Parts: sequence; structure tokens; C-alpha cells
Amino acid sequence: MTVARLPVRLAGPLLAGTLLAGLLIAAPGETNAQSYARPDDGWNEPRVLELIERARHRRSLPQVDSGLVSYQARANGYVYFFLDREGESDADRTLVKVDQLALEVYWAAPNLTKQRIIGQREAKSLPSRIHYHLDHLTVIQNEFDDIIRMGDGDEVRAVVHPAAANAESFYDFRLADSLSIRLPGVADPIRVYEVEVRPRRPDEPGFIGSLFLDRASADIVRMTFTFTPASYVDPRLDYIRVSLDNGLWEGRYWLPNEQRVELRRQIPQLDVSVGTIIRGVFRVGDYRLNEPLPPDFFLGPRVVALPSELRERHPFEAGLFTELDADGLATIPELATLPWRARELIGTRRLSGLPRFRFYVPGASSVLRYNRAEGIYVGGGASYLSGAASKLDLTGGYAVGARHGVLAAVWRWDPMPGTRLRVRGERNALHDIGTFPGAAGLLNTLHGAVAGEDFLDPYHVDGVGIGLEHRLGGAWSLVTAAGVERHRSATLTEDAALLDSDARFRPIRGVDEGTLVGATLGVRRTPAAGRRGAWSAALDVEAGSLDDRFYVRPVLELSGSHGGAGGAATVELRARAGLALGDVPAQRFFLIGGRGTLPGHAYRAFTGDRFAILEAGAAHDLVAPWIRARAGAAIGWTGLDRATLPADWGAGATGGARLGISAGVGLFYDVLRLDLARGLRGGRWNLILSISPDLWDML
Repeated sequence: MTVARLPVRLAGPLLAGTLLAGLLIAAPGETNAQSYARPDDGWNEPRVLELIERARHRRSLPQVDSGLVSYQARANGYVYFFLDREGESDADRTLVKVDQLALEVYWAAPNLTKQRIIGQREAKSLPSRIHYHLDHLTVIQNEFDDIIRMGDGDEVRAVVHPAAANAESFYDFRLADSLSIRLPGVADPIRVYEVEVRPRRPDEPGFIGSLFLDRASADIVRMTFTFTPASYVDPRLDYIRVSLDNGLWEGRYWLPNEQRVELRRQIPQLDVSVGTIIRGVFRVGDYRLNEPLPPDFFLGPRVVALPSELRERHPFEAGLFTELDADGLATIPELATLPWRARELIGTRRLSGLPRFRFYVPGASSVLRYNRAEGIYVGGGASYLSGAASKLDLTGGYAVGARHGVLAAVWRWDPMPGTRLRVRGERNALHDIGTFPGAAGLLNTLHGAVAGEDFLDPYHVDGVGIGLEHRLGGAWSLVTAAGVERHRSATLTEDAALLDSDARFRPIRGVDEGTLVGATLGVRRTPAAGRRGAWSAALDVEAGSLDDRFYVRPVLELSGSHGGAGGAATVELRARAGLALGDVPAQRFFLIGGRGTLPGHAYRAFTGDRFAILEAGAAHDLVAPWIRARAGAAIGWTGLDRATLPADWGAGATGGARLGISAGVGLFYDVLRLDLARGLRGGRWNLILSISPDLWDML
């Protein structure tokens, strides 16, 4: 997607305006820490306080109700550990590890609990040494204690439960809605009240969210909530989100049925392009009520586990990847809207437990890189949480070879779930003519410094722009962008590799200089990451004018895969095509050839105002996870109509279809890839070193 930007003479003032806007704009309703209780907005009305008192009384009944002496149950669940990008798409995630668990769950009056882990198996997609807290691997009973603890107290340890004694001193309550919900195993819908809960002082540890109470009994049917930033003990925590569902047993006992817990971490001092998420999903059933247990059964630890060899041999009813195959790493619906609802309740500047100011490093190449247009580039950045749903990122640096500074600012605002607005300004930004990137940034630097190979076709851009991404439903989203840019050709500031003066860089291709005004409209299908079979699609249509030269440029991409997470074998297919119409500037032509498009041919040796590529690839584990066999083939074509290319491009149309084939290995969880490629019809043998595309944004 191309985001157009303003001319150079306006870029400076608008860049400053972008920074100022991000600093001044905060979410509506921002307040200082104070009590929110007001008699005229529904908070703390007698009716809702009486309902909370009933809920508190019902919650204590199992301790004194002789009708329920004990229960035993079985629980099955999954714990996922994955990387999470800043984007709104469920595709912006990379699975690292999945655990499947089976538990025996016990309770006895007055409030004795015990859980035993009887089954556990795991699989890794990337190397990881994570060790979970025990409560990440178990079921929450009795909707937490009166003081909520998570992560064995290392994550949250001092939050008062909203149905605990004297909770009215800590929370405000409001009756939000009366609705019906359906529960597994219950024929008729359950009528419930939704009670919103917010802390009186949001600068202290507290619960933010909703209690769903049975209208007839005031029992807790569901809890959906997050925490105030002051609740988090671990400084790496961005957020924790929780959803607990109870089920009705024998028509009178509300006992654990399903729980979903998600927590996200990042380095507190450093804002990088990815964070890590732990997500646990457990379902409880097969209840046996009032069966006798030995008197000493609850002595010792509350959580125990069978020996590892027995846990691994447990006969699980579902597969390790069954849920991933169905839903992937899609956002859990009841947790997706939780941050917006929490902001409406407390109106604070932020809900994240991370610091407001942090050093910003979108990728390794934003700190240090080397290429033939900039030479050595050294940079850094900072980020600022400017509001409850907005963030300002600033990056800058100095290109030693080009002898100029580089500056970029991006302000992001998420006004509602599934919608993101971006305003961007940049000065001396390095853009690539190529439609498809050839290598990860760090690998491009290494190739350039050692071998004199630069996989960029660079030019410089000044400007500002605005873009909007909105999820349409399911996996589909709409993307729009508009603005103005000032384009100018880059120059060859380094003619040889940094470490080898005999390794010469190829020439830099010139662009048609001037002011580009344009807009892009796109529709995309991006299924949730983690699924072993999925297809995606993207259609982007760019329309623009470079100094009164008008053009339209649609690009279509379709892809599908089978295998993936947990699969010993994978097969991938991808088709890409594009067409440029009108008086097309050189930088909007298509470049193909070599890595990323046609393996075995000279890198970006073919160009045109039309192109099509069909690619197929397969991989199979040889020695999992260390060695994975790989094979691929691609056929591509470009055509030139009446367009005239700059004389220094040294590229032309393919003159018919070109074919490239490759075979190789993926090493160490398929992170590092080495392929031997051969191009047919004018190609050559070529050894290609690459990195898994899932990691490119970090490099």
C-alpha cells in the first residue's frame, strides 16, 4: 500500500504538527485520579448496591450450604505463547509454543481446592525457554479469592474482588443491561443483569469490567474484566484480560465452565515491533457432586502434577492443534472490546502497565544499517502513549554516506475495535522501487557490508499522509490512504562493500522526480495466524499524479497454504499480478527477478507496467525442529506497453515467461534458510540465504 505525502516545503511544518497533535490529543473523558461516584449517572444506585450485596452473599454460600459438600471435575485446555505485532489484523501474530493440558479439579467445603495436572504435551514453532506460572496452567475456582492474585502474585496480587466484603469502598457499580445468554448444557437462556464495575481511584490496583449476575439468584454467571495499570506487579506487563464463565449444575450450583485469560508483555524500557502474549483457554465438565474424598486429600500443595512421562502419555480426546485449525490465533471476541469498554468506564489516559515514554525500536535496521545509498546509518527513536487509544512514534538518525538526517513521525489512533487511523510525516525517508522486498533489513545490511549486494532500489521521499484500516467482519478489512510525496533519486554514496573493496555494488536506478499526489484503496482477507490451512487475498488500487502525469495501478495477490503450525509438511501457493495504466512514473513500474520473485535469475532484472507471477513451495521436516527440506518453483512474466524507462535502469521485459526452481534446507525451526536456485531461459545457479518472513519486521 502506498501512502502519499506532502511536498518537501510543507513536510517540515506538518511533521512538527504531527508531533504536536500526538502530544495534545488524548482519549475523551480523560480525568485525574479521583472518585467517580455521581448520583445522576446511574452509579451506586440503591438497586445495584442491593444486587451486589446479594451476589456477595450467594458467593459465600458454598462455604455453609450443606447441599454442596464437594465436587470433582475434569478440565481440558490450551495455553498459547505467541508474538504479537502492533497491527489490528489477526494475521500479525506468530505462534511460538502451544501446550495442551488435562486436569482433575477438586473442591470441598468450606473452601478447600486442589488440582492435579494429569496430561500435558507441547509443540514449538520457534525456540522458547518460557516457564509458566502454575495458575496459567490451571482453572480459576470460585471466581478468584476476595483478593485477586495472578501469576502466583508476580503479576497481580492486591486487587480487591468486586464481590468481596466492603467492595463498595473500592468500587463504583452501575446496572448496565438486562439480557439473556445461552450456556452449554442448559436448554433455556439464562436471564442476567450486567453490572459495570470501576475503581474509585484508578491510580490504585483495581478491577475494571463487568459482572453478569443471574436475575433470580444474583449468582455470578460471568466475569469479563481487566485491571488498572497500578495493579501490575511485573513491570513488563502491558495488560491482562480475563473472561470467566460458570455453568449451572443440577439447576442450582454455578460452577466453573470456561475461562479465557490473555496477558501481553514487552520490555518496559524499549518499545519494539512485537510483544509476547500468553493465552489460556480452559473448559471444565464431567462434574461429580458430593462424592466423598479422603480427609487428608487437600493437604500439601494446591496444584500437583503427575510425572512428565505419564502426562505426555495421557489420552487426549482432541488434537494438539485442533483449536488452532479452527480459529487460529484470532482475537477472542469477548476480550477484543474489553479495552474500549474499560476506557469508557474510567476515562483514564492509558490502561497499559508499560511506561508512557519509551525508547522506540521498530526493527534492528532502524538503529543500524548499511546500503549503497545511505552508507552507514545510525538512528534511534522514542514512543509516547499520547492518549487512552493513541500513540506517537518518532524515529530519526543520520546517514553518513548521504550526509543528511532522516526523520519520521507516526501518530496512531484506535477509535474503536478493528479500526486504526495513522498520520505519518517523514523527511529523507528511504523507499524501495521494488513492489516485493528482497530480504530482511538486517540480512540486507550483512550482504551489503560483506558481499556488495544491496537488495534495495532506493529513492528518497519527503512528505506526510493519512491512512485508515477498518475490519469489515471476519477476516476481511478495508484499507485506505491518501496524501502527497516529494520524490527524488538517490545517489551511489558507496560503490563497494564495507569489508571488501573488490565487491562492487550495482548502480542505483533513477526515478521520475517531482510531487506525487495520490490515494490507495484496498480490500484484504487476512485469516488468523496459526491455522494449518488458510487462504488470503489482497487487492490494492492506487491512483495518483506526479506533476500532472496521471496513472492507476491495481495489484492483486492470492495465496493459500496447507500445513504450518505442528505440521511435518507444508504446501504453499501464491499468485500475484499487477497493471499500471496511464502516464506511469518509473518508480511505479514493477520489478521482478531473483530472490522474492523468480529465484535463479538476476535480481530485479525484469520490469514492466504489467506483471504476473505464480509460485509454489513445499517443505517437510527431516529432523524436527533442526532441519527442514524445502523446494519451490516460480514462473513470472512482465510486459511493457509504450512506456519509456530511465536509461540507467538496465532492465527490460521478460520476453515471455521465465521459470525459476529451488531446493534447500531450513535450519533451526526453519528460521534460517539456504536454497540453491536455478533460473531457466537465461538464468543461472544462485545460492540464496534468507530468514523466515515471520521475523522480517523485527530485523
